[in-house]
Amino acid sequence: MITERTGLPLSIGISGANTHDSQALIPLVKGIPPIRSRRGPRRRRPHKLHADKGYDYNHLRRWLSSRGIRHRIARRGIESSARLGAHRWTVERTMSWLAGCRRLHRRYERKADHFLAFTSIACTLICYRRLAK
Repeated sequence: MITERTGLPLSIGISGANTHDSQALIPLVKGIPPIRSRRGPRRRRPHKLHADKGYDYNHLRRWLSSRGIRHRIARRGIESSARLGAHRWTVERTMSWLAGCRRLHRRYERKADHFLAFTSIACTLICYRRLAK
């Protein structure tokens, strides 16, 4: 899941049980829709991306740089993830909002498309509740 600064989900995906998170970063970034701004053209990509140590790979850093996305990824063995705590809690909060949807606690659907549809509906409800305030 990729969220914005306030915790609204921008892009979400599902994967198998034993796949590494770093394999999902490129499809998630490509899945971010263009965001309309009040002034100027639509933003087609995020300005900056914060990630934890699970995404510390040179090919991901190069790919983000080639797209013009600045990245702040904690280095394995060098930095602690505590510095990203201020940015990480928004993703954790969004995950807890998704956990509030009882249908998503356990995957009951056999087809991944059905589960992705329910997850997308839950993200839509999260966005609606946040924007209606």
